[in-house]
Amino acid sequence: MKRLQSIDIVRGIVMIIMALDHVRDLMHVDSITQSPTDLATTSPLLFFTRWITHLCAPSFVFLAGTSVYLSLQNKNSSETRKHLFKRGFWLIFLEFTVVNFGLFFDIGFHSLLFEVIAAIGFGFIILGLLLKIRSKILGIIGLVIIFFHNLLPLLPFTENSVLKVILSPFFGPIVIPFSGRAFIMAYPPIPWLGIMLVGFASGKFFELAEEKRKKLFIQIGLSALVLFVIFRCINIYGDPALWDSQRDALFTFLSFMNITKYPPSLLFCLTTLGIMFLLLAFAEQFHGKIKKVTLVYGKVPLFYFVVHFYIIHILTLLMLFAQGFNWSQLEFVSGTFGRPKNTVSGLPLWAIYLIWIFVVLLLYKPCKWFGKYKAENKYWWLKYI
Repeated sequence: MKRLQSIDIVRGIVMIIMALDHVRDLMHVDSITQSPTDLATTSPLLFFTRWITHLCAPSFVFLAGTSVYLSLQNKNSSETRKHLFKRGFWLIFLEFTVVNFGLFFDIGFHSLLFEVIAAIGFGFIILGLLLKIRSKILGIIGLVIIFFHNLLPLLPFTENSVLKVILSPFFGPIVIPFSGRAFIMAYPPIPWLGIMLVGFASGKFFELAEEKRKKLFIQIGLSALVLFVIFRCINIYGDPALWDSQRDALFTFLSFMNITKYPPSLLFCLTTLGIMFLLLAFAEQFHGKIKKVTLVYGKVPLFYFVVHFYIIHILTLLMLFAQGFNWSQLEFVSGTFGRPKNTVSGLPLWAIYLIWIFVVLLLYKPCKWFGKYKAENKYWWLKYI
C-alpha cells in the first residue's frame, strides 16, 4: 500500500507542535518551578501553550500503530514481527541513550527517563507478539485499556502487595531510585499500548475510499469529543483530576479542560484522539503550502525528534551564557537541563514562541534532505531512523 499523505501531514503537524512544548520545558522562565497547568499560578496563554501539545504523544503513538498495520499489507506476519522486535528494542535503547542525553546533557545518566520513544518501542514488541490476533480483537483490547485503565487505583490492593508493586510501573508514573540514579517511568507502557492497538486496528479504515474515510473520521472524531464532554460534565470517572468552579468563568473552563496525561486518562485520549481524527479527515484538503511543509517533517519523525532535542538544548545553554551564567554554575545531574536551581533563568513566553518558530524553520532543510535521502536509498539502517 502506498504511503498515505494524510498520515504524514498529521504526523508533521504534531511534530511541529511538539517542539513548542520542549522549548517551553527547557527554556521558559517558570518551567523549572511551576506547572503550566497549575491553575493557582498559570495564565490562560501558558495553560493552552501546554494543552495544545497534549495532541502530540497520543497522535504519534496511534499513527505508529496504524503504520504497522499498513506495512503489514506488503509483508508476511513473520517478517513484520521480526522487524517490530528489532525496532522496538532499538527504540528503547535509543530512548535511554541518545534521547536521554539530548534531554539532560548528563554524561552520568543520573536520570533514566522512559518516555514516548520507549513507550512506542514497548508497544512494537507487544504488537509483534500479538500479530496473529485479528486486528478487530486488538482494537477491542486497546479500547478496553483506554476506557478502564483508570480503574486500577480503585482496586483494593494493600499498599505493599506484590501485585501492586509489579503492576504500578506499567500503569502509572513512578520513580525508582538505584545506585545514586533514578529510573523515571513517565510514560507507563500499558495505557500507551492501548492507544497503539487502537491505531493498529484503525489501519483498515485507510483502505476505504477517500470520501468514505473522511466521513468516518469526522464521525469518530466528533463522537470522541462528545463523549469527552459527557464524561467531563458527569465529573465522576474518566480523569483523576476532577474539575470545579474557579475564580472566574475562564479559569473554570481551564479546570474543565485540565486533563491528565501521566498516565493518559480516558478523557485525555478522547480529546486528543478526537482532534487527531478530525485532522486526518481534512488533511488532504489543507492548503498546498501547509501540506508541503508538514509532509517534510511527517516523513522523518524519529530524525526530527532526536535532532530537535539537541538543537533546543544547545540554545538553552547559549541562553544561560547570555544571561550571565558560567559553565561551573550549570547543573546537569539534577534534571534541570543545565539550569541552576534556586536561581532565576529562562525566557518569557513570547520569546519561547519565537525560538520555537526558529527551531522548526532550522530543521526544515535537514528534514527535507534526510527524507529525500531515505526515499532514494534502501540501506537497512534507514529503517531504524
